[in-house]
Amino acid sequence: MLIKRRKNYTKTTNSKHWLKKHPNLLKDVQPKCPEQVFVSDITYVKTREQTCYLVSRDLGAESTTKALDAAVKNKRRMVNTIHHSDRGLQYASSVYQKKLKQSGMVPSMADGYDCYQNALAERMNGILKQEFMFAKCNDFAKLKILVRESVEIYNSQRPHLSLGMRTPNDVHKSGCGASPTA
Repeated sequence: MLIKRRKNYTKTTNSKHWLKKHPNLLKDVQPKCPEQVFVSDITYVKTREQTCYLVSRDLGAESTTKALDAAVKNKRRMVNTIHHSDRGLQYASSVYQKKLKQSGMVPSMADGYDCYQNALAERMNGILKQEFMFAKCNDFAKLKILVRESVEIYNSQRPHLSLGMRTPNDVHKSGCGASPTA
C-alpha cells in the first residue's frame, strides 16, 4: 500500500507559458455552418515502440502546424473560421499563430484548464481511441494507416445522433448556403 501508483496518462498540454493566450470566442457562438469553427487538441496513442500523437511522433509546434496545414488545404467554404484549442504551448507558439493568421482564422483558446471548454475536440479524440484504436499498433507507420482509416470511417460511415443520424461528411456537404471555395 506504500507503493506509488504509476500515472496512466501522458500529459499533452503545457499551458503554463508566457506566450499570448487568446480569449475563448466560443462562449457566445453557436455555429450554424460547416467550417465556421475548427477545434484542435493533441492526444497520444501508444504503439509497441513508443508513445506517439495522432499527427506525429512528438509534441513540437511544427508537427501541430502540419495538421493545421492539412485542415486549411481541405477547407471548402469561404466562411470566417474560429480556430479553438486549449492553451497548449504548440497553439500559442509564433509559428502556429502565424499560420492561423495566414489562413485567415481567428484564434480562440479555452479559459484556464477546463477541458470541457474544448469538449468537441476531446470527444473526437475519445471516440477515435475508444471505438477505433483499441489495439496497439506495432509502430508509427501502422498507426498512421489506422488513424487515416479510422477518420475516414468516422466521417463517411458512422452516423451521429447529434447530426440527425447523418454522417459528418453528409452535413459538411450540405453546408448552410456558403459557397465552396475553389
